[in-house]
Amino acid sequence: MSANTLLAGRRRFAAVWLDQWFIHGGKTALFLFLLLGLLFPLLAMLAKAFSGSLENFSELISGHFWRLLVNSINVSSCTVAVVIPLAYLFAYGLQRTRFRGRALFRGMTLLPLMAPSMLSAISLIYLFGNQGLLRSWFPHGIYGFPGILIGQTFYNFPVALMIFVSALSMTDGRLYDAAISMGARHIRIFLTITWPQTRHAVFAASSLVFTQTITDFGIPVIIGGDYNVLATEAYKAIIGQQQFAYGAMIGALLLVPAIVSFVIDRWMRRLQSGLGSRAAPYRIERNPQRDALYFSITAIVSLAFLAIMVTAAAASFIGFWPYDMSFSLRHYDFETSGGVGWMAFRNSLRFSLLTALIGTPLVLTSSYLMERALAPHPLDGPLKLLCLLPMAVPGLVMGLGYVFFFNAPANPLNGLYGGMALMVICCIVHFFTPAQMTANAALSRISRDFEAASVSLKVPLLVTCLRVILPMCLSTAVEILRYLFVSAITSVSALMFLYSPDTILASVAILNMDDAGNIGGAAALSTLILTTSTIASLLLKAFSGLLLKRTEAWRTRH
Repeated sequence: MSANTLLAGRRRFAAVWLDQWFIHGGKTALFLFLLLGLLFPLLAMLAKAFSGSLENFSELISGHFWRLLVNSINVSSCTVAVVIPLAYLFAYGLQRTRFRGRALFRGMTLLPLMAPSMLSAISLIYLFGNQGLLRSWFPHGIYGFPGILIGQTFYNFPVALMIFVSALSMTDGRLYDAAISMGARHIRIFLTITWPQTRHAVFAASSLVFTQTITDFGIPVIIGGDYNVLATEAYKAIIGQQQFAYGAMIGALLLVPAIVSFVIDRWMRRLQSGLGSRAAPYRIERNPQRDALYFSITAIVSLAFLAIMVTAAAASFIGFWPYDMSFSLRHYDFETSGGVGWMAFRNSLRFSLLTALIGTPLVLTSSYLMERALAPHPLDGPLKLLCLLPMAVPGLVMGLGYVFFFNAPANPLNGLYGGMALMVICCIVHFFTPAQMTANAALSRISRDFEAASVSLKVPLLVTCLRVILPMCLSTAVEILRYLFVSAITSVSALMFLYSPDTILASVAILNMDDAGNIGGAAALSTLILTTSTIASLLLKAFSGLLLKRTEAWRTRH
């Protein structure tokens, strides 16, 4: 045997061995990570819920519980009824009209994604509360159902809007051209073409808004008053009363609508057909009356959103609302007021950076293993399910699961509880599915010929991934980094039960400040989070565009 043949055999053996280690070892590690970070905590919460005493169960189904359930369903259903039509009209105006300023209006309505959910409730108190500038608009007070409804509308609108914008952009213009040539009226075109293409998005957005509303406790805690809901009851049971079994029962109940919505959504996705390869772009004809109407709708909604954001920011710089409206920085002096604002803010920055820097390579690697490395593995089926499951688990439920699993004395991982590492793991798992879907979409655009060439050249897949695939997806990696950073710095529900005095986060400190009556400090801390996430998003967006030009210029046709 010649030396060259022997060397080629060794290279082939090394490449095969490294590929096996990368694929099988990577999938096994991902499976263990999702078991510890998702499935075991979820099972621990369900075990705690179903092992409760009869007293806890009888308390759960008491008259008090039914009132909470009715309140939760009532406010969630009303939020859906307000958000879905409003977001659909707004998205239609963005995608099917030609008035100027559409990008600006869309950017204004996306601002709530950059802030904690409590910011809207704080702004509503400054505007319509007992000392609000516009308190006469609500003679019976903003606290309770109306405050929760408006706050949840503000918080959920951007998510529904993004879904509808995406759905309305997936349009085959040939269908509209044919309908117009046949003399169909606008209402008939909408009912026979537009609505069938977007009804799945309407259901998906409705399910998401309902689930987010029924599981959110930030807004009800601040502006709910005496109008209690299930999420606030679970929060009070765990934090205030130490009734863990009772809180677990409520958490298990809140898991039901999320899972039902998730299952039906996945079923409807299979029935939905995408665009064909011969689809033509939709051409928007000029229509001054239509454009003026949708300009009015989008302008009013955008200004309302901007007013809520500006109110909280402005109130943080005012001495004593509404009696002393002079400029002051006293609300940002957290230390002298006995708060932990600056420490919490620094913790949030560190926590968000760790989540983004650790989560991004984890998401990209898992996506590559699941979508590109197609070597069969016995864990492929369970892995696909576990990768999708975080989307069906609300943050409140995940946080409760971490309490019951990692805080158990018999768990050898008990030492992680209360530390930054566990909160980072929780946040990565909580936002894992949307980030992985983003990575999957980017990887699907890259030809699989690169892997085939690597195999023929005896180059390990790991080397191909690092040297070829990753540089082609750098802009997507930055987008995932931005998503994880912003989601982490604004998240509260999944982390409310996991912090210690040394690792308290800014989003959690906002609730504590409000409980202590320091609403000015809560507004200041909310403004800091909003400013930080907005600046980070703009910088990363610009960096992503630069990378797209430098590393993905091959996509541009010359």
